[in-house]
Amino acid sequence: MAEGLTRRVDGLASGLSETFLEPVIRLGVTGLARSGKTVFITSLVANLLERGRMPGVLAAHEGRISAAFLQPQPDDTVPRFDYEAHLAALSAPVPSWPESTRTVSQLRLSLRVRPSGLLGGLQGPRVVHVDIVDYPGEWLLDLALLDKSYAEWATEALRRLKSRQEAAPYIAQAREAEAQAAFEEPAAQALAQGYVACLRSVREAGYYRCTPGRFLLPGELAGSPVLTFAPLPRPEAPSRRSLWREMERRFEAYKARVVKPFFRDHFARIDRQVVLIDALGAIHQGPQAVEDMRGAMADTLGAFRPGRNAFLTRLLMGRRVERILFAATKADHLHHTQHGRLQAIMAALTHEARARADFAGAETRSMAIAALRATTEETIEHHGRPLDCVRGTLLENGRQAAFYPGELPDDPMRLLAPAREGAEAWLDADYKVMSFAPSRLELRPGNGPPHIRLDHALQFLIGDRL
Repeated sequence: MAEGLTRRVDGLASGLSETFLEPVIRLGVTGLARSGKTVFITSLVANLLERGRMPGVLAAHEGRISAAFLQPQPDDTVPRFDYEAHLAALSAPVPSWPESTRTVSQLRLSLRVRPSGLLGGLQGPRVVHVDIVDYPGEWLLDLALLDKSYAEWATEALRRLKSRQEAAPYIAQAREAEAQAAFEEPAAQALAQGYVACLRSVREAGYYRCTPGRFLLPGELAGSPVLTFAPLPRPEAPSRRSLWREMERRFEAYKARVVKPFFRDHFARIDRQVVLIDALGAIHQGPQAVEDMRGAMADTLGAFRPGRNAFLTRLLMGRRVERILFAATKADHLHHTQHGRLQAIMAALTHEARARADFAGAETRSMAIAALRATTEETIEHHGRPLDCVRGTLLENGRQAAFYPGELPDDPMRLLAPAREGAEAWLDADYKVMSFAPSRLELRPGNGPPHIRLDHALQFLIGDRL
């Protein structure tokens, strides 16, 4: 009750401050592995500071944003997103991709905006703060754990791992473990280490449902008991001091001391959310990776259904994420003639997640974007027919190459149906993905980095508040 009352008072004070002083938009940015969160934020900020490439943002197009500037972040206990270092890496003479997200970080971008309509003639410009909160997508997946017991999570995790050859060593280790035996710390550590190695192999193979998320990004918690557990088959009648019971206790401690504080301190304050997804990478990996991605989205966002989880109901205290954007990244790896198909596939992949989540009125949308365009388009002739390709610098050897990734289907179900049926490979097509290095940037005054539909993504996320 005290915690709830405190949150209500804090929320009321924040709301009054934003209404009568300077409004704040809290934009959460997350994504699954290799989805490009750091590049997204860097390009987003650079293009708002220099708005020449942002015609899709109505306030910028109408000239109502007179200035944009970075300010000290409001939370002194959260690391600052290192925008300058990331932009320097992208704009160097030999550009490179910046380091990926490994923890929570924050950045405040302030915009001086003139109101539109009748208010524009009655009021002067006002400052709108955009607080960008960056956090790993692996941590987002932990949201689904809050609604599960250890037995439920362990059963589901082992069932999924059985179908993946990369997990075979851990499956054998779990079967050999004596879950009913008296707890011993070396046995727990060996199982946890085996499970972490399993998760890393599974993620490298292109799968996404790798929980708990902190096992892959432990940070200062590495080696602590709260990260020293693993899924085990449930024995018939586990005793109080057994290995299985201690795994159960540590799982509950992980939820209480790692997952809940993160969502209480960061996620519950977010107004708008963008979830970045490397859909092309999943398609390249095959049907099982596509199905795993769809399931990860459905599991995570389904936990937001009102009344389903008592902790989340208390945590949000009437707040909700107002708009959620699901963005398929790396659209520059395809010719623009295929962008519509990628967007349709993205909408189909997240349809169940959006339906199950039922965000109490939140607006959702799917897009295909590239926060930083690393390729150019060209059409070449191959065996007497034209091929729409993209050209870029290959990351592995620095050579220029024209690349044709294959043609995405008009009907997304041609991908989703085999994925749901458990097919091991695409029967009638082959989809390739190349890794491109960032192209050399020439940032002229007034222009941010080149992109694809980043302005439309931002208009959906915060345009109504500008």
